[in-house]
Amino acid sequence: MCYFKCLFKIKELFNMQTFLKFTNFMSKTFALWVLVFAFLAFQFPAQFAIFAPYIPYLLGLVMFGMGITLTFNDFGEVFKHPKSVFIGVAGQFVIMPAIAFCLAKIFNLPADLAVGVILVGSCPGGTSSNVMTYLSRGNTALSVACTTISTLLAPFLTPAIFYILASQWLDINAGAMFMSVLKMVLFPIFLGLIVRAIFKKSISEISRTMPLVSVISIVLILSAVVAVSKDKIVESGLLIFGVVVLHNCLGYLVGFFGARLFKLNIADSKAVSIEVGMQNSGLGAALAAAHFNPIAAVPSAVFSFWHNVSGPILANIFANIKNDDKK
Repeated sequence: MCYFKCLFKIKELFNMQTFLKFTNFMSKTFALWVLVFAFLAFQFPAQFAIFAPYIPYLLGLVMFGMGITLTFNDFGEVFKHPKSVFIGVAGQFVIMPAIAFCLAKIFNLPADLAVGVILVGSCPGGTSSNVMTYLSRGNTALSVACTTISTLLAPFLTPAIFYILASQWLDINAGAMFMSVLKMVLFPIFLGLIVRAIFKKSISEISRTMPLVSVISIVLILSAVVAVSKDKIVESGLLIFGVVVLHNCLGYLVGFFGARLFKLNIADSKAVSIEVGMQNSGLGAALAAAHFNPIAAVPSAVFSFWHNVSGPILANIFANIKNDDKK
């Protein structure tokens, strides 16, 4: 509650238009704030480590925000184009975990880093993928549908896929992970849906603050991860950064050409590519911090920064590709 009170106090200092501009600015410069606060957390770990116990609650706020912005129209694309949605969601839970597993093997990663890479690969798509798809002139409705469906399926598929691929490195309690994802993802989303249903008239103003809530929450999550894992980041920083870059870029590449292989048009293929390549790294960091050594959360922290750098670059490239399959 104090979290929201602070936001509303900030909002009182501005009129609505100025506040929305500020929120939009914070969302567009998200990668910059991740970098700035990651640097600060690296320099002053004690000040940011205090947020580590609150990581599940911060992620819950992000998911709650997603819940209060969902409408039945977001599910319309599922029924209009089920093939495209199925390919996007299936690609999310097949391509990224498979690439993560291969990279862990190829680079012979230590156990904690290997499970961290596979964990972020097993997570659903991130909400920033919707914005990147819009900027790339892809099928934004398809991207929103894929993000929504993959997030709702995450409590079941993320622990199962992760257990299958990562159990050779560490003992994994898939049941405990299922409950964690249920509490951190599904419950807050449904709570958001209920709040939206009850407060239909006033929810639009609240929902406008949620992008800012999401940015602040994810930045705090990743800052806490960096703070508690400083020594391990120094030890394996370059290696894990290279693996994360490969993971993300290969996800984009395989996602796009996989969609084309299944005869999706250019606009849909752009959406699937971005949806596959961009992960809910906040969930990966939260699960790693809750169930494993803090170093396992480092790939998620690096991924969060990197995909918010690569996403706009890819969106710019895709925007120059016309959505005309005849050409």
